[in-house]
Amino acid sequence: MSKNIGRKVLIALSAVGPGLFLIGYNIGTGSVTTMAKTGAEYGMTLFWALILSSVFTFILMVAYGKVTLVTGKTALYNIKTEFKYGWMLALYILVALIIGELLALIGVMGIVADLIQEGIRLAFGGAMVNTFWIILFLVLALYVLLWFGRYKSFEKVLTIFVILMGLSFIVVFIMVKPSLTSLVEGMIPGIPDTPGAFGLVAAIAGTTCSAAVFIMRSTIVAEKGWKITNLKDEKRDAFVSAFTMLFLSAVIMAVAAGTLHLMGLKLDNTVDMVYLFEPIGGKAAAFILILGIAGAGLSTIFPIVLIAPWLISDYTGRPRDMHSTFSRVLIFVAMLFAFGTVLLEQRPPALMIFSQAFQACILPAVAIPIFILINRQTIMKTHKATLKDNIGIMAVILFSFMTSWFAITELF
Repeated sequence: MSKNIGRKVLIALSAVGPGLFLIGYNIGTGSVTTMAKTGAEYGMTLFWALILSSVFTFILMVAYGKVTLVTGKTALYNIKTEFKYGWMLALYILVALIIGELLALIGVMGIVADLIQEGIRLAFGGAMVNTFWIILFLVLALYVLLWFGRYKSFEKVLTIFVILMGLSFIVVFIMVKPSLTSLVEGMIPGIPDTPGAFGLVAAIAGTTCSAAVFIMRSTIVAEKGWKITNLKDEKRDAFVSAFTMLFLSAVIMAVAAGTLHLMGLKLDNTVDMVYLFEPIGGKAAAFILILGIAGAGLSTIFPIVLIAPWLISDYTGRPRDMHSTFSRVLIFVAMLFAFGTVLLEQRPPALMIFSQAFQACILPAVAIPIFILINRQTIMKTHKATLKDNIGIMAVILFSFMTSWFAITELF
């Protein structure tokens, strides 16, 4: 019986390949850091921003996927060829996304290394391993997998990481038993009048409704080989992806809000989660958190290091070949950025919050072009956007301007 249930779960997950890839990308250490910090400092007050970001993520994922299904072309190539100065906008998006993702990679690998270091310390009675050697081991292992692997093998690895991550946070939520009454009472929407609140709203938007997700969405839909006949599959896949992102992010925020916030404790470092939750849930909770956050981080690294070769292929209209010399060189260069935290004084969580807020600034440049493209008769023909689609995308554009303003206010 249990084997049959396990098979059904795996079959269901394999049916949402692009969404699974983006869950692995989106729910990374940036999401964990942002949601946990938000919950610890403000409780569930900013939950509204997470809900809006998830709804708008679904809307834009469907839109970008639909345009790719109809045209057979990926996002940047469509922007480049369908607008008068489209090459400039597409190039800006490409460069901005790659810079943002490399910053995120520095933060992600730093957090994962810190967590593994803490796990080794807890497991072996205070033994310490330098984070440089942990990062070197992870980089070599991931590079070998990327060297020999193919997209379908990445989906399988990401399935493991996503299940591990999801189960870990759900188990910790059950173990620490946060007050459900306090959580519900704290969901009254608002923006606290304190320094950093605007930045966290922008970071929530940047990590959930991320510009990179929508550009990568079209590439992954194309990689899956879907056509316009798969429109229902594409919508279902987008819904599962957006809902799972919302659910897991909400669990992380609720765990911090129902415990740390009520105790008046703040969270400045992702490893602090382990220290703060160990007295509440014991060593078991600490180890489960380490597994969950490390799984989230490792699932994020795959899409990050692939973003440069895939976006350049998208921009040029060339076939995606992860095993070409050009792609392997780009992946190798990206992997070098994983050692950034060994050289920088800035702590990984601060880099993650900054990179997520930076992503929010790119969202308008991604939301406006798809609104124009999905309404263009010459390319969409009978599949133009409906009134409901247009209302949804216009709402995303307004939201993107608001969160960009919040990000700019905090960054400068």
